[in-house]
Amino acid sequence: MKPSSDSILQVGTNEMELVDFRILKRVGDEIYEGIYGVNVSKVREIIRIPALTEIPGVAEFIEGIFDLRGTVIPVVNLAKWMGVEEVEMNDKNKRVIIAEFNNILIGFIVHDAKRIRRINWKDIEPAGFSSGMGAMDKSKITGVTRIEDDAVLLILDLESVVMDLGLYTPPEHNLREEHKQFTGTVLLLDDSNTARKIMHEALTEMGFHVVEAHDGVDGIEALETMYETHGETLSDKLRLIVSDVEMPRMDGFHFAARVKEDPRFKKIPIIFNSSISDHFSEIRGKKAGGESYLVKFDPNAFYKEVSRILKTKKSRIGVQNG
Repeated sequence: MKPSSDSILQVGTNEMELVDFRILKRVGDEIYEGIYGVNVSKVREIIRIPALTEIPGVAEFIEGIFDLRGTVIPVVNLAKWMGVEEVEMNDKNKRVIIAEFNNILIGFIVHDAKRIRRINWKDIEPAGFSSGMGAMDKSKITGVTRIEDDAVLLILDLESVVMDLGLYTPPEHNLREEHKQFTGTVLLLDDSNTARKIMHEALTEMGFHVVEAHDGVDGIEALETMYETHGETLSDKLRLIVSDVEMPRMDGFHFAARVKEDPRFKKIPIIFNSSISDHFSEIRGKKAGGESYLVKFDPNAFYKEVSRILKTKKSRIGVQNG
């Protein structure tokens, strides 16, 4: 099974395609099939479990590494990472989803890969507002949706995997003093608690006041609230919008298209900050009206892009006033 890259969803449709995969888990004497999803844009390929080389001293959920056409890839056992009691089964029936996000390649062991689904983000609820999952899963997922037979599909927070693997450490006072020069407010949209915390710290360190939103719907509501307070001066107060792409209810592209269609907000620059590192998403980001598309998260690259965008905005305003 290999995802197709032929179908590119149009900007503003608020839809996504995901790979539906399953993990069997034991609860007492019963065996349940957990249904999960990952964005097709993050999936390179799906393969049988290769021969793995174990690494001493790593987390229990890391099964080992293997060489994929010259690239060494760590392989994560998702059942162990989620803390569920895994059902013993033949490795021949398992699959490894090779995913690329945050410019990192990682393999995920699953018990079965079923199909590719197209789902509207408005049909995906934020994890914190939904029932139908065990408490052990809530810290590991970002969204929930219903599929056929009223079954629940969970979308995993893969940002947390990167953190747990130790492949990314949040910046701590790593910005030089000359970088701490910004003022004003930034609206930050991200459904991942992990990613939102990282970005909030970085933006605060740069001097901004940060207003958080969990998805595009929250983002629109935040803009309306700020406009009620600041009116026509909002574009001077709100210096920048930093938005994730994958979010329940309303994704980043649909959110940006809405913002750029509204004369009250269209002058506010938007930076997409996403774990999706494929070229198609960058193209869609530009079509949606984003000034920039960055892959999470390089603090220095992020600072440079913020500086460039705000400098361009200042120059544009100076020309208009002149």
